[in-house]
Amino acid sequence: MPELTLTTLNWVPDLPRGYVRDLRVRWALEEVGLPYRVQSVPFIPSAPFRELDAEQIAQQPFAQVPWLSDGDQTIFESGAILLYLGERSAALLPTDPHARQQAINWVFAALNSVEAASLPWSIYQFSNDTEQTPGRKHLDAFLQARLQYTEQVLAGREWLAGEFSIADILMADVLRLVHRFDGLANVPACRAYVARATARPAFEKAYADQMAHFAAED
Repeated sequence: MPELTLTTLNWVPDLPRGYVRDLRVRWALEEVGLPYRVQSVPFIPSAPFRELDAEQIAQQPFAQVPWLSDGDQTIFESGAILLYLGERSAALLPTDPHARQQAINWVFAALNSVEAASLPWSIYQFSNDTEQTPGRKHLDAFLQARLQYTEQVLAGREWLAGEFSIADILMADVLRLVHRFDGLANVPACRAYVARATARPAFEKAYADQMAHFAAED
C-alpha cells in the first residue's frame, strides 16, 4: 500500500499557526493510526497566479493547502479529504447507513452552514479590524444565528452522528477558530463540545505536530 502524503505549507506567521487546515487531515489520520508523511510547498503571501508552481496548481487548483496524495490519487479540500479517509475506516465514518448519512450531512453543514458564516467574521478578527465597517454587524448576526442553531443540536448530544466521526473533526475545528476570538461566549454547549473534541489524544498530537512543523522553519 503506498504511503499517504499530506502536503502543507513550509511556514506560516505566528497568528494562523494551529489553525491551518492541514490540522484537520492530521487529526483524522491520527484518529485511525494511518501512516503518512508530510511534505511542504513554499509560503508565498499574495502571490499572483503566474508566480505559483505549476505542479502545485495541478494538485490544488486554487493553490491552497492541504492536499493528500494516495498513490496516483490526489484529493484536495479538507472536507473531501476527510470523506476519502472516512471511507477507509469505520472509526471516522459509521457503517450503519442512518448514522453514516447523518455524519455526511454534518460534514457539509460544518463547511457550508457554519464555516460559511464564521470565515468572514474570523477574517475581521485576524486583521484586528475594530471599526464597524458597513455590513459588519450583519456578519456578526449571521454567525450568531448559525451558532444558536448549532447550540440546540449540541445541547442534546455528545457527538453529531452518535459516535465521533469526521463530522466532529470538521465542526470542532470550525468552532475552535470562533472560540479563539471569544465568539462562543453565548453558546455553552458549543464550548463544551470544542473542549471534548480537542481533549482527544489524536487532536493533541496533530496540533503539536503542526506547530512543530512551522516552528522548524523559524
